Amino acid sequence: MTLNHASFYRKFDEVNDLMSEASVLFEVKNNVGSIRLNRPKVLNSLNAEMVRLLSRQLIEWEYDPSISLVVISGEGTKGLCAGGDMRAIYDLRDSNILGLAREFFSTEYSMDIMIHQYPKPVIVNMDGIVMGGGVGLSVGASHRIVTEKTKWAMPEMNIGFFPDVGASYFLNQMPGFTGRYLALTSGIIKAQDVMYAGAGDYFMNSDNWTNLTTDLFNTDWALNDVEDEVNRILKRYCQPIDVKNANLATVQEKIDQHFSHISMEEIISSLEGAANNGDEWAKETLHTLLSKSPTSLKVTLRQLQEGENKSLVDCFKMEFILGMNFMTLPDFYEGVRAVLVDKDRSPKWSPSQFKDVTEEAVSAFFRWEEDEDLLNKFDTLK
Repeated sequence: MTLNHASFYRKFDEVNDLMSEASVLFEVKNNVGSIRLNRPKVLNSLNAEMVRLLSRQLIEWEYDPSISLVVISGEGTKGLCAGGDMRAIYDLRDSNILGLAREFFSTEYSMDIMIHQYPKPVIVNMDGIVMGGGVGLSVGASHRIVTEKTKWAMPEMNIGFFPDVGASYFLNQMPGFTGRYLALTSGIIKAQDVMYAGAGDYFMNSDNWTNLTTDLFNTDWALNDVEDEVNRILKRYCQPIDVKNANLATVQEKIDQHFSHISMEEIISSLEGAANNGDEWAKETLHTLLSKSPTSLKVTLRQLQEGENKSLVDCFKMEFILGMNFMTLPDFYEGVRAVLVDKDRSPKWSPSQFKDVTEEAVSAFFRWEEDEDLLNKFDTLK
């Protein structure tokens, strides 16, 4: 089916101050398109300017016959990308926040879909922090490299938000109920667990990245089968990793036991029972869940249940609706305040108890009629 990303893409105004240097660095070397996120001081967090630039360049290279493959990495030593710049959204909360959010989410999500469906190899260096929007950039790539420094997470529950960037789809592809567990707890996992969960393909020592990219840039792609040659080069620098002993694998039975329940109340009750019987893992997990926004937890559980039978694009459509509704939720701004602004780590959620988050309130998050035309445009990406 023909993709029409260019017709979907919409230009929008920047919501951040102009930067003294490019927020994303693009370069073409010997038929290889290189993308380097360039905001290391904020862990390469994605802002409106970055998703606009990334979308435009990926569209251009998608149809450029001189580009054989794309390589994505992050500048600095801390990681690929810590996610979306939620602090910027918080600072603009009293402005035209719905209009700004509409443009940001629609462009970021179309970019993420594009990466999932890209007709050329996309190699992503998942060294260091890969969270939220950084997961969105990497999870749909064809060749995902993790390292000994990788710290992967969908941390949205910490700020009263929900796991987006396609999480409704890819978290449901993970073993058992691992995706629900990672979404609801915002758990941070490392290379072995990322591979076990299916969010990474190759393990490489971080020191090998320079030599790997040099090899990629020096290859004559016109004389080689691109896919075969990419795999050959990656095999040279990467090494096998045993996922059978991953931390997630060792607790898979417990994850499935507790997170298979259909309501947050049942999940909490299940964990309480195990914790009362001396299960330390259950006790820690329970403590983690009870620190999150009850609204976010209930909406996210419903989101993942709804996503089980949806296509990739339909999951993104649902997440756009959720994202717009979360922009009107006080818990989101309170979560950003507690984690990113005042950093007191003591959010005051409202409601603060599960019993006060009604099914009607949860269902309301899945309705948004104001952007019907925009939502229909997602269908052009199927």
